[in-house]
Amino acid sequence: MAKKNFYDVLGVGRDATQDEIKKAFRKLAQKYHPDTGGDEAKFKEISEAYDTLSDPEKRKEYDQVLMFGGIPGADFGGDGGRGRAYTYNDMGGFDFSDIFGGGDDGGFGGFDFSSIFGGAGGARASRPAKGSDLTMSIDVTFAESLEGAERKVTYRVPSTGEEQTLTVKIPAGAINGGKLRYRKRGEFGTNGGERGDLVITTKVAEHPVFKRDGANVRMDLPVSIYEATLGATIEVPTPEGKTVRLKVPKGTQDGKVFRFKELGAPDVKKKGAKGALYVTIKVDVPTRLSKEERAALEEAQAADHHDCRKDLMKEAKKR
Repeated sequence: MAKKNFYDVLGVGRDATQDEIKKAFRKLAQKYHPDTGGDEAKFKEISEAYDTLSDPEKRKEYDQVLMFGGIPGADFGGDGGRGRAYTYNDMGGFDFSDIFGGGDDGGFGGFDFSSIFGGAGGARASRPAKGSDLTMSIDVTFAESLEGAERKVTYRVPSTGEEQTLTVKIPAGAINGGKLRYRKRGEFGTNGGERGDLVITTKVAEHPVFKRDGANVRMDLPVSIYEATLGATIEVPTPEGKTVRLKVPKGTQDGKVFRFKELGAPDVKKKGAKGALYVTIKVDVPTRLSKEERAALEEAQAADHHDCRKDLMKEAKKR
C-alpha cells in the first residue's frame, strides 16, 4: 500500500493555499492533540506534515521530491530529518541529497498553539477547562414568534475555524431577546474539557398593530367620538389573523382597556397556555368637520349641562 504524503496527511490538495493548509492543521490538531485526549502518534504525523507544508522553502523542496516520484515520509521535515539523502532507485540512482539543505526545523512553521489550547505553545493545564459559550442572533418575524419555525444556521468555531451547521427550532411564543441554548455546540474545551454552549438570541420584528408583552399582546383601537359617546359594536383583529367583536359601551373613555382571554401569544413557559389580547380605546377626535357635523355638535354642546371639570376644581381646592 502506497505511503501517504504530507498533503494526504492533512487532507488537502497539492494546490492548497497556505490558509487552507493552516485551517486543515488547526482542525486536525484540535482533534488529535494529546492535551485533549487525542492520538499522540497521529498528532506528531500531522505536525510534521504542517511543519513542511507551512514553510514555503520546505514545501518547494518537498514538491520537487514528489515530482520526481519520491514519497518522503515523516522524517522529511520533522525530528532530525533535515539533511538526509533520499534515493529513488527507478530514477537511475538519483540522489536527492542536493535538494535537502541543512538548517533548523523551526517547529511547526511558527504555528501558535495558544490560539487553540491556551497558554504558550499549548502547554498542559493542571485540569480540564470547559470551552467558552458562543453567541449569535436570529431575526424572527412576528408571525414566526407566534407559530414557531425552524431555521438552519451556520456558524464558525473560533479556535479551529471550522464551520458548523444546525437546525434551530424557534418555539411558538418566542419573545424578543429570548435565549435558546444548545449544549456542547460552542467552543472546544482544553485538556479534555467539554465544549461550551451555543446561545442564540431571538430578535422578533415589530408589528404595525400588535405589540408583544411576554405572552400577552396589546393593541390600540381607534374609535370615533360618536362611537365612544353613543356606544358601538366594533370588529377587532387578532394576532392570528381572525376577528372578534368588541361591544363598546356608551360613554367609553379614551384609554379604556378591554381584555380578551387566550387571544394573545403562546406562553413559552407554560405548555398549552396562551396570553391575553388587551385592546386600548383611543378616541379619535376629528380635526376637520363638515358644516353639518359642526352644526350638529354645536347644537349638542348647547344642550349639554354636564360640568366635566366639577370634580377637578373641587379636588384642586383641597389643602
